[in-house]
Amino acid sequence: MIRAENLLKLLKKNGSDFYTGVPDSILKEMSILSQNKNKKNHIIASNEGSAVSIGIGQFLSTKKIPVVYMQNSGLSNALNPLISLAHRKVYSIPLILVIGWRGSPKIIDEPQHNVKGKITKQILRLLNIKYTILRSHKDLKKFEKLIRMAKKNKSIIACLIEQGILKNQKQKEKKEYYKLNKETFLKSLLESCKKNTRIISSTGYNSRELIYIRKKYQIKNSKDFYMVGGMGHTSSVALGYSLSSKYETICIDGDGSFLMHLGSIKTVATFANKNFKYLLLNNNCHDSVGGQDTYVNKICFKNFSKSIGFDKFFTIRNKKNLKNNLKKFLSSKKLSFLEVKISNSKIKNLPRPNNLIKIKKNFMN
Repeated sequence: MIRAENLLKLLKKNGSDFYTGVPDSILKEMSILSQNKNKKNHIIASNEGSAVSIGIGQFLSTKKIPVVYMQNSGLSNALNPLISLAHRKVYSIPLILVIGWRGSPKIIDEPQHNVKGKITKQILRLLNIKYTILRSHKDLKKFEKLIRMAKKNKSIIACLIEQGILKNQKQKEKKEYYKLNKETFLKSLLESCKKNTRIISSTGYNSRELIYIRKKYQIKNSKDFYMVGGMGHTSSVALGYSLSSKYETICIDGDGSFLMHLGSIKTVATFANKNFKYLLLNNNCHDSVGGQDTYVNKICFKNFSKSIGFDKFFTIRNKKNLKNNLKKFLSSKKLSFLEVKISNSKIKNLPRPNNLIKIKKNFMN
């Protein structure tokens, strides 16, 4: 076990006090503590490539090595700027990567994490990124040596942290921006869908809650495809499916996923057909990985959706307008965007998708 506070002290001692990254369940203690200590020097990025790029800009301005944190699943998003900008044979920009290591060999995890977990070290070696694995307080000395090397050689270094290694900090309750109960809304949605509607839902709590609600209330009128990975790509998968499908297709996205590859929603608005519907569950936070803000509460989605090409916009804020606006959204014959201002998840021990091949076959039949 390693106290998150000790990790931050080590980084600060070596001149690194600027943090940017994408929230991760393994690293939430570190990211929340860092943000609470110094909000000015902590940027929550929309995706890992952006985080690396923010770090590059910070180094160019301050000559200090920034800390870029992410889950290993997001390492793929980070590859472009890591290779084409920060690499020693390009601009030689030093970075400290703190990576939450899902699917590490000693831990049983979900299929998508097991795949990435097995190749994470190979990816780092392929990029010539020196790394260490942090499992106890003793490993911090090895990490400090790497940081000194990064300073001297202007190189990228990394540490891998497995599940349960960072010790929990006392955390504040997640801030609730909206009051509409998520289970109440999803139950209403599933009960209102036409027969054979196809639902493609984003990774994290959204997909897991669909599984829970379908089982609890025995709702079987539509079929789901769960984005167990590929955060930010939900709308693209839904678009690709809907273009050649006779079934109504509903994309259920979260605000964090929406932000991750924001350009995708413009592609949807340009090419989607009349059987595509976009539904944004907005609780203004990364709910499943610590509750850090996404800051989308500052976006006017009505203006945004209309400006990129959606024909209709609907919003649901509470129980009073749930039934009426959901009916309008589902019955709309034009390309429609629905924002649901939702509370954080209240369901404990949510089930996870299993037997993914069976889920795929059922969705396609």
